[in-house]
Amino acid sequence: MSTPAPSKVVLITGASSGIGRATALRLAREGHRVVLGARRQERLAEVVDEIAATGGTAEACRLDVSDRASVAAFVDTAVERHGRIDVLVSNAGVMPLSRLDALLTDEWDRMIDVNVRGLLHGIAAALPHFQRQHSGHFVTVASIGAHQVVPTAAVYCATKYAAWAVTEGLRLELEPAIRVTTLSPGVVESELADSISDPRAREAMRTYRADAIPASSIADAVSYAIGQPPEVDVNEIVIRPTRQR
Repeated sequence: MSTPAPSKVVLITGASSGIGRATALRLAREGHRVVLGARRQERLAEVVDEIAATGGTAEACRLDVSDRASVAAFVDTAVERHGRIDVLVSNAGVMPLSRLDALLTDEWDRMIDVNVRGLLHGIAAALPHFQRQHSGHFVTVASIGAHQVVPTAAVYCATKYAAWAVTEGLRLELEPAIRVTTLSPGVVESELADSISDPRAREAMRTYRADAIPASSIADAVSYAIGQPPEVDVNEIVIRPTRQR
């Protein structure tokens, strides 16, 4: 009989819905202690209650990943409460797609702030703790958009390529004891498309998302990556619907 994997302290950003919520539920079910961050506190509380009802351990913190101080407090508070952190799942992201000639520059800025700066803020907050511990695991939720560009998604794909590049650079720079994984999901059931204000992009996305897979599929991949023995580093997983080519 195999020995159960030890419980880990796992921080998850963007945990109030979609992939973040599914990951929290999956990892808590496996016995990990999950610390959930997002802006929508009421939704976070619902996830915590759902986990507690099944015997899991979870706590919630209001988090704005675009605010460096907010991310630092999120990570440092978890370390103070638990004595360590083992995994940071950087999942928070926004996707207000539009053609470049729509000139929705405020939405471009928002994607850069959340998808790129938010990731960097998480790395800056968690890395000193991981280095002190000589252990830890960064998991970045990028996107298939890191590998391909489609009309209306130029800025979004740019931010996700940046997320992929930053995470890969991090992997190359760190000591082997700190693991780094990039997940690049294809079309997944989520609320991301709800932020699309451009009517042309919204209509195109309705067709594109017809064959979405559940967020739990990505949660399974996170579980697989962090559940490997210490000498195994799952560098990257691309996961998408079989009908998405």
